[in-house]
Amino acid sequence: MVRGGWEGHEPVKATEMFLPYLTEQGYEVRIEESPAVYADASVMAGADLIVQSMTMSAITKEQVAGLRAAVEAGTGFTGWHGGIADSYRESADYLQLVGGQFATHPSKEPGLCGHGASDNFLPYTVDLTDLGREHPITAGLGDFELETEQYWVLHDDLIDVLATTTHPVRPWHPWHRPITSPAIWTRLWGQGRIVVTTPGHSLDVLENPNVRTVIERGMLWATRTASAS
Repeated sequence: MVRGGWEGHEPVKATEMFLPYLTEQGYEVRIEESPAVYADASVMAGADLIVQSMTMSAITKEQVAGLRAAVEAGTGFTGWHGGIADSYRESADYLQLVGGQFATHPSKEPGLCGHGASDNFLPYTVDLTDLGREHPITAGLGDFELETEQYWVLHDDLIDVLATTTHPVRPWHPWHRPITSPAIWTRLWGQGRIVVTTPGHSLDVLENPNVRTVIERGMLWATRTASAS
């Protein structure tokens, strides 16, 4: 587990929510408080899975190169919300690895905003795609509702989208038609597997049964496969 960055996402408490599950599944968990470990090739070679919660922050060229090399060689990479989709904003190499980048989370009507975090908490639906209804990470789940930050994501078409969310047209926003963003996606990179889950702003969202199920299944799915050993 690699955690840190912006404290508003509570990276320590958030990652520790999943420690019991990983232990129960037989993982030996190592915790790092910065991406410095990515530059240590000996550590990365032995990692079957990286769970990252590192919103914003910075990464060196050596560190991102080490992360990319590890994933390409079969190490799984996963995370949620800004901890993976809004990390290392200045690194184009990281963005290419993950395949999608947080752009914004639209706000409520201006008259209802109080200049707090909840200004960006909107009710929205996470809609499973046809692929998502069959994929091991999301199979058996239905579309589900949340009231939290709704991520607007810039992305490429190398991702496999398991679920989307649509930003509607509202009078106080400048766009002119609904915008659909990926909400849950996977990505194959070399021999490695990547899973990104955009909900997860706060602990209560991570405790949502649908969100938690997706994250936990995503960890298992992303973990190094026998063919990548």
